[in-house]
Amino acid sequence: MLWKTLVLLLFYYSAYATVTHRWSRAVLFPAAQRFKRSSAAFLNPVLQHSLEDVVLLYEFLLAELDIDKGQRISIKDEELASLRKAAEFDTICNEIIPKSIPEIRRLSSRLSSYPRVLKKEDFERTVLTMVYTAYRAAQSQGHQKDTWAESFVNLYKALKNDLMLPYSKQPS
Repeated sequence: MLWKTLVLLLFYYSAYATVTHRWSRAVLFPAAQRFKRSSAAFLNPVLQHSLEDVVLLYEFLLAELDIDKGQRISIKDEELASLRKAAEFDTICNEIIPKSIPEIRRLSSRLSSYPRVLKKEDFERTVLTMVYTAYRAAQSQGHQKDTWAESFVNLYKALKNDLMLPYSKQPS
């Protein structure tokens, strides 16, 4: 009987460890867990692998983005837009990050109750969602502007909380 219980617990732990890792990423950005049409790989690009990648992301954002009527985001600078990292940036901005108020509110809610430090890809996607939200707030008027601004502030608070999380658990 003890043997069966031990095997069952081992199986449960293995399943739990596998499922929770995959589930935690899917909870924040479900679109990142979709399959690519052309291959069996997940649609899960990450821009930042080095300091140079961070600088390049900053250049993408400084080069001015174009957001068309269909909410597709593109880089205006043709030279930057031709880089391989620009294709990953395009995929993240147009396929993964949320673009509607309800989706962004859902993300903010999930981030506010997220129990641990965000993975770098989730942090990156949240920052890009914040950039998109700031753009929409700047382009909107009246009640819409207030709604987008509120979403921006909620994302900011979630990121600030994420950055402060390691320091809040240290003993005083």
